Amino acid sequence: MHFHNIKEKILIVDFGSQVTKLIARRVRDLGVYSEIITPEDLKKYENFNLTKGIILSGGPSTVTKVKYQTIPKKIFKKKIPILGICYGLQLIAKLFGGKIKSSKKRREFGRAIIYKKKKSLLTQNFFKPETAVWMSHEDAVVKLPNSFQAIASTKNSRLTIIENSKQKVYGVQFHPEVTHTENGRQIFKNFLFEICKIKFKWSVVSQKNRLINEIKKTVTNNKVICALSGGVDSSVVALLINKAIKKNLTCIMVDTGLMRKNEFKHTYKVFKNKYKLNVKLINASEIFFKKLRSVSNPEKKRKIIGSLFIKIFEKEAKKIKNVKFLAQGTLYPDIIESKSSTGSKTSKIKSHHNVGGLPKKMNLQLIEPLKEFFKDEVRILGNSLGLVKSISNRHPFPGPGLGIRILGNITARKIKILQEADHIYIKELNENNLYDKIWQAYAALLPIKTVGVMGDSRTYEYTCLLRAVVSEDGMTADYFSFPKGFLDKISNKIVNNVKGINRVVYDISSKPPSTIELE
Repeated sequence: MHFHNIKEKILIVDFGSQVTKLIARRVRDLGVYSEIITPEDLKKYENFNLTKGIILSGGPSTVTKVKYQTIPKKIFKKKIPILGICYGLQLIAKLFGGKIKSSKKRREFGRAIIYKKKKSLLTQNFFKPETAVWMSHEDAVVKLPNSFQAIASTKNSRLTIIENSKQKVYGVQFHPEVTHTENGRQIFKNFLFEICKIKFKWSVVSQKNRLINEIKKTVTNNKVICALSGGVDSSVVALLINKAIKKNLTCIMVDTGLMRKNEFKHTYKVFKNKYKLNVKLINASEIFFKKLRSVSNPEKKRKIIGSLFIKIFEKEAKKIKNVKFLAQGTLYPDIIESKSSTGSKTSKIKSHHNVGGLPKKMNLQLIEPLKEFFKDEVRILGNSLGLVKSISNRHPFPGPGLGIRILGNITARKIKILQEADHIYIKELNENNLYDKIWQAYAALLPIKTVGVMGDSRTYEYTCLLRAVVSEDGMTADYFSFPKGFLDKISNKIVNNVKGINRVVYDISSKPPSTIELE
């Protein structure tokens, strides 16, 4: 019995929490397949025989209003264990006849200490002498529904963990999925293995053969084209398809001139020589520079770069006869964000920076082998396909490239200046073993010139901004604290070696409120 075909899964019902994706990540990290669906999808959901448990996420809605987001009551008759988180707990309490109040007194935001009241399968090995959890709620359950017990409480809320062990329904008021909750992983571990009794482990690597077989079945003897950017997503897609159908795949690399120094040439060689892919390289930098001349609005830049990319890609694709499929590196978060997470054929392609949402009118069928995976899972898949480290561990890089890292208008000279500065920065990060500790690092060029002194003469040149953030998934991020002396060294190196820059600044904003990219 091959377990990679058996997909025992956990369904996560998304009520709009900012951190629902983290729940899916935590479950998958424990080796269990998880799928996120909307409350609407749940009403139509059929496939319950493989569903071993259901998790209800948090969300901005409140059950104290007349209309609120809910789930069909018949779900509880299915005897599938259910865990409600935050809003999920309040919804469970409401559906079972408890009372929920919205009150300033019971509000909890941030860190809270939780105290054990009773034993529960859900909280085995969870409590320490003092356990901190992460709260984010206005409403609180004030009257326990019948046949439920209180398992734990905090100073402000008596009913922080509740359970109905007979029906296997559990609720927690805090967010075990965020890293601020100590030992939150244990709650998921207990829910999956003690309560849902999941046996089959799911792993990214075990999916590799399934994906290759699915591509073979879908494509048969037809031709596929793939936009290859050299980032990890499109590279993994290309390698998977190449393994499945070799001779019928054409990869198209469009050099926009907005890439990092030498990166495109290097990547092209790797794909051509190491992996023997059928790659067509299109040098389009002249056209891009021409179209972007004197455009400084960031949204406009993105639009121009995106639509030009599509135009060039379409033109090249037409030269290849009888193409039937277009391969894209769409990831699971993209699908969730475009709000059709059921994996239905109609999932909308949003204008994602990845490929700018390739065009509908090409009349090609889409192949999106990575649409069930998160970024870090794609890296694991890449490693198992033998993808070189320089690509599989590469930081995320936006589709518009350096175009949105040069604030203001773009010129060939500015691109050259930025490429040099960025090259020095990334090289230093690698040499100091810092690159892999950082989620994303880059240099940007600010549209302000300042006065400097070099030798005996005054200079009037650009300011280079360095950014480096740590993050788990790009949804929230914090700036990276460099070891003492690193920034001095790098600043010195950039100013001394890059003509056109006389000042270096380091960006210490986190996301939110800032974003990772500047534009």
